[in-house]
Amino acid sequence: MDIFEKLQEAGLTGNEAKVYLQLLKIGELSANQIAREIGMDRTLVYTVLNHLIEKGQVGYIIKKNKKIFSCSNPENLLNPLRSKEILVSDLIKELKNIKHEEKTEIDLRIYEGREGIKNFINLTLKEKEFCAFGSTGLAFFELYEMPAIVKKAAKLRIKIRIIGNKEYKNQLPFKLKRIKYGFLDIKSEATTSIFGDYVSIHVIKPKPFFIIIKNKKIARSYKAYFEFLWKRAKRKI
Repeated sequence: MDIFEKLQEAGLTGNEAKVYLQLLKIGELSANQIAREIGMDRTLVYTVLNHLIEKGQVGYIIKKNKKIFSCSNPENLLNPLRSKEILVSDLIKELKNIKHEEKTEIDLRIYEGREGIKNFINLTLKEKEFCAFGSTGLAFFELYEMPAIVKKAAKLRIKIRIIGNKEYKNQLPFKLKRIKYGFLDIKSEATTSIFGDYVSIHVIKPKPFFIIIKNKKIARSYKAYFEFLWKRAKRKI
């Protein structure tokens, strides 16, 4: 069974597998470029890309008013496929051997929907510290498995500090154990998170939308801003 067939076993359609593999080989492409490279109708390519975005397998950035698409981390294939974990784990090893032609200093991705929340969480669980300000707690209610994720973070001994508006003080997401909370009298619809070399900015309503940036200098700058706010926030442990 080759990579193309395994991708279909993992839940992608034939056209989705073609687009996914082409993006993985090249790194970043517009829809028009994908259509030319694989000989697929441009309208169909847009449809396939939208399906891959909904599945959390593809993200995009905006360059010169044009969407440029790229694959997310191949490990995200495991999100809906826990029952086929052995097959997909083997597939991931092969996919990781495919190298991007170019690497940029700043890695920027945009994710949408509940799969976007899962992609975001998968990144945070790999780090030792997680900080967030402008938190609304809405993401907690989007996934039924969130309580289990919180327990996993505690088991991994991830240091978590969260700053939210004081009006949320008595709501469930701000009363979890092993998490340190701070509160400010500032309303915000967008949450900014810092973990490792990542900075994430997201909103949950009306639809989950994540902008995730990987850059050490940007992460350090936002972390310094968080520490400034943390010193001024009213604490609750």
